[in-house]
Amino acid sequence: MLSNKASPLRANRRWWPKHHGPFGKNGGSGGTPPEEKPTTAGQGVAQMTELVRYETGGEVATVTLDSPHNRNALSAQLVAEVTARLGEAGADPAVRAVVLTHTGRVFCSGADLAAAGTGSLGDPGTTIMALLTLIVELPKPVIARIGGHVRAGGMGIVGACDLAVAADGASFAFTEARIGLAPAMISLTTLDVMDPRQAARYYLTGETFGAPVAAQLGLITVACPDNELDGVVDGLAAQIRETSPQGAAETKKLLTAARRQRLDAQGPEMAALSARLFASDEAQAHIRAFLDKRAR
Repeated sequence: MLSNKASPLRANRRWWPKHHGPFGKNGGSGGTPPEEKPTTAGQGVAQMTELVRYETGGEVATVTLDSPHNRNALSAQLVAEVTARLGEAGADPAVRAVVLTHTGRVFCSGADLAAAGTGSLGDPGTTIMALLTLIVELPKPVIARIGGHVRAGGMGIVGACDLAVAADGASFAFTEARIGLAPAMISLTTLDVMDPRQAARYYLTGETFGAPVAAQLGLITVACPDNELDGVVDGLAAQIRETSPQGAAETKKLLTAARRQRLDAQGPEMAALSARLFASDEAQAHIRAFLDKRAR
């Protein structure tokens, strides 16, 4: 158990205000009411929000995307809630690792196209870029647990995680080019882990590929049979718990140094590019056609 003098705690206190932002300590529209104290990992009690579930136990925080009705799309509400929960895990000294997972058949389908098609998407670039940066800068290793399909912006979240485990039944695709967009923001968390030639193939074609291919590309850490997914994730979390908090945090800083620099230097430009493409006539036509087809 860490003493009060341990440097990781001081580091967490410095880190937390940076990502506190507009979401509040337990922020998001479904955050914990002010009179309730946030749950710590030692308590092992689940908290519920509208679109994101958060539970802790065994020194692991589990953040679950729980919006299966829209395929865990990155709506403003879901982004706010998952940002708040990740921030809570990062600031909790009892949490040693974070598992990011989902309910339903889809891990994350990317941007909320229903909102984009009606012009009510707002300015998601800033908040999604902040979410990707948060995952990269979180002072705890983040493990993506993927039991379903991943598309578009969801690929950026997977790439931002330190480790990613996918069931063999999962599938992946960079679908942006097919609807008049480009994998702008998510390029900052996926290009650096993939072979350049293969990245060009899957970025340009938008074709779907399976978990074994994702592992070969370097997009995920390992692919495994569906019934072994939880065991593999639990095994990685157990190995992380064997490390020291300071050792894990400082090692993550070393691993993500170049990525953090790219996010800082290119993030605003990529967010602006994404916003411009979403607002274009071509993309809006593709989005409306996609939504019409899905509604039939």
